[in-house]
Amino acid sequence: MTYTLIATTTFGLEAVTAKELKALGYEDLIVENGRVMFEGDEMDIAICNIWLRTAERLFIKMAEFNALSFEELFQGTKAVEWGNLIPEDGKMHIVGKSVKSQLHSVPDCQSIVKKAVVESMKKKYNKEWFTEEGPVYKIEVSVLRDVVTLSIDTSGVGLHKRGYREYAGEAPLKETLAAALVLISKWDSTRVLADPLCGSGTIAIEAALIAKNMAPGVNREFVSETWPSMDKDIWEQVRVGAKRTINPNPVEILASDIDGRLIKTAIDNAEKAGVKEFIKFQKIPMQEFASRQKYGVIITNPPYGERLGEVEEVKSLHIDLGVMYSSLNEWSCFVITANRDFQKDFGKKADKNRKLYNGRLLCYYYQYIKEIPRKKKED
Repeated sequence: MTYTLIATTTFGLEAVTAKELKALGYEDLIVENGRVMFEGDEMDIAICNIWLRTAERLFIKMAEFNALSFEELFQGTKAVEWGNLIPEDGKMHIVGKSVKSQLHSVPDCQSIVKKAVVESMKKKYNKEWFTEEGPVYKIEVSVLRDVVTLSIDTSGVGLHKRGYREYAGEAPLKETLAAALVLISKWDSTRVLADPLCGSGTIAIEAALIAKNMAPGVNREFVSETWPSMDKDIWEQVRVGAKRTINPNPVEILASDIDGRLIKTAIDNAEKAGVKEFIKFQKIPMQEFASRQKYGVIITNPPYGERLGEVEEVKSLHIDLGVMYSSLNEWSCFVITANRDFQKDFGKKADKNRKLYNGRLLCYYYQYIKEIPRKKKED
């Protein structure tokens, strides 16, 4: 069966997710704020959940309509043939959000949608009561400027939960955002990559997964695997295929931090992710990072210093990062931070600057780009 699928993203990453979908062979993409829509079947649901690195979740879009009243919301929802996807023992869990709409009470919207879904199910199964003891179907009602979108979550736990990160330090970078930072940098495994403020290792691990073409979701489970409409063999096929496509490219990734406990955590995380052998971990201060190699790439997420008293520490760290970077031979440097004064402290204006969100925090991705000369690439 063909569905309209929605890959949701953090604001600012829509184009990155769209590029991933194109690389996976999807066309006719509709890119909107926080989401990319495309057509796909059950096999595509498995492929996208297992392979997408920068999307937050994958939904099946069930309906879209205007609603200015609760009656319109009820009738629009009831008109959807929910029973075509949800079995009679399906557990229906409703979540919601409303932005700039007449129907601003989210709990009321959720309650009305639940009632309407049950009414639709009654017609399909010719019964009055449902046990809801079977597989979970999380239905999202999203109301934006009076337009209602009804969708079902196929992922379950968010796609950033790859399964390798048990402890993430104080201010963790989401795995999906870390992967996006690597993809935006256009780094490839012919160059060394370093994160001299690696924390729990997320950027280095995501870079290794990308370089080795390892599917980020291959070792975890998804809620739609429990659905009777999804053939178990499909998931098995996609997982087996993903394991076969891991490439043999050599890769050199350096990850270092001043905190020994975090380095130990990063090593544990890399081992769980299956990429420990591709990352060299070291306990050293960022200021001591050095390399004789040319054309390497730094991708890092320094502490933001949101708390009182940390501002000067962060400023000093940015100054030191600029000094350290100036001693590296023809390297590129990519830094994500919430600090607007970063370029001044770093001592150099960025070639590019992109707004991204780390959770709800607006950040800036400062990009200092040194291309490898063409002749060097051909050698």
